[in-house]
This record gives sequence, structure tokens and C-alpha cells, in this order.
Amino acid sequence: MSETIRIAMWSGPRNISTAMMRSFENRPDTAVSDEPFYAAYLAATGIDHPLRAESLAGQPNDWRDVVKDITGPAPGDAPIWYQKHMTHHMLAEFGRDWAHGFRNAFLIRAPEFVLASYVKKRADVALADIGFVQQREIFEREADRLGHAPPVIEGSDILANPRGMLSALCAAFEIPFSEKMLAWPAGRRATDGAWAPAWYDAVERSTGFGAPPREELAALPAHLQRIADQARPHYEYLERLKLVAPANM
Repeated sequence: MSETIRIAMWSGPRNISTAMMRSFENRPDTAVSDEPFYAAYLAATGIDHPLRAESLAGQPNDWRDVVKDITGPAPGDAPIWYQKHMTHHMLAEFGRDWAHGFRNAFLIRAPEFVLASYVKKRADVALADIGFVQQREIFEREADRLGHAPPVIEGSDILANPRGMLSALCAAFEIPFSEKMLAWPAGRRATDGAWAPAWYDAVERSTGFGAPPREELAALPAHLQRIADQARPHYEYLERLKLVAPANM
């Protein structure tokens, strides 16, 4: 039996990260995991998030136990294991060498849009909560290890051209693209984290990526704009390196 291909998709919150997880889960050859380090992050920081108690009860609370799980046998011995990871969950004390055995990619979104969406779910927000600094750190570490940039993909590009951008991403992962990635049944999944009721209402109604929203950079309150200004250089650094769809798609 060939070794499982392990994919780590690194994102901040309020991107299309859960829709991406749905897309990969709809492949017949792929298992998925939803934010494996979430409970360990909550336990280590003491931070208050929606459904905190349920999240702590639903996952290992020690990052070392998480690493054992995500580097162990794939669920159902699946040939591909797609793991949705939040960059802000990776605290300084959490080991990261485990990611060397993964095909790492980075899902990005402009910080202004992230913040406008985030505060609808949780009003208390700081730069560390949206993961831009951590995403760049993880990216640079992986680029140094590989000797070249790992895949970067923008959520709005996927919404505008799902087939083309997912084809480009699958090519970067060296796996075949599947048409099954373009649509999925509505509803909750057993693979969703315990926090899903607080965060996943839109994706639970979805059956595919849908049309891209007409996003415009509306003015943010001053305290949020300060955070966006701090995050933007990290976003722009990755944006310059993002994948483009093949010319014929």
C-alpha cells in the first residue's frame, strides 16, 4: 500500500477554509480533519471562543497528542488526508517539524474582509487572532525547507473559477483533480469540529463554492483598520506568489 499523501492547508479564520474542506472531503479518495490544534490552542491560551467547553472536550488538549494523531494512520486508510489548519492556532511553544512530512499550502484573503467577517462572530479581536503574521512565518519556514515557494491560493480566485484554481492546486499537490470537488451535499458533517454551530452556518447551507461575492473595501472602524494595516504587508507578501488557473480553464 502506498503512503498516504498528507495535505496541510494553512489559513486564517473567515476565509473559505471550511468550503475547501468540503470540496476535498467530497473526493472518494480523501479523508479530512477540521482544525486539529483548536482545543490545544484554547487550552494553552485560556482564550474565550464560542463553544469553548465543547471544543476542549472534542479534541486532545496537548499539542503533542495532536501531532501523534495527525501523523498517524489516515482515517479509513484514505490515500489522501486533507487537514484544515488555522495559522493562529500554532503557538510558539507548539512544535512544527511534523509539517515536513506534509504537502503544505496557504489560503489567503485580504485582512479587511477577514476582520469585517470575524467581528460578526466574535467582537474581541487582535492581530494574533487572524493569523497573518503566523501564516507568513509558517510559509517562510516551508519555503526555506523546500527551496521554493509552496502553493498559495486566494479564496476569491477559487470562488471566481473553482475548476481552474482547484486544478492548479491539485497539480501543485501532484494529485489528480476530481470534478467531485466542485459540489457537495448541504448539511453538517461528522468531521466538523465541535465549534461548527457557532461558525459554519453559511457553509452548512452551501452545495458548492457559488458565485464570488462583490467585495469592496468598506471603511472599518479605526481599531479594526489599525489591525488590518498591520496584517496587510503579510497578506501582500503571499499575494504576489499565489497560483493562477491554467490558461484554458
